[in-house]
Amino acid sequence: MDPPNYWAMVAHTIAIGGHVRIGMEDCPFVQPGVYAKTNAELVERAVRIARDVGRDIASPDEARKITGLTQ
Repeated sequence: MDPPNYWAMVAHTIAIGGHVRIGMEDCPFVQPGVYAKTNAELVERAVRIARDVGRDIASPDEARKITGLTQ
């Protein structure tokens, strides 16, 4: 997916209360034409989007509970 549409979809999903999964295999661009150096850079962008719309960020333990994964 091209970066503008990908990040718009991520922002929309977050804004309506959904959860997102971010990774270079989905869209390796931080912005059009700029590759992320790491997955962490992509996650940081998603976290900024979430905080900008007033959403809390799940801790790793909270995310495991939300997704039903165990440690």
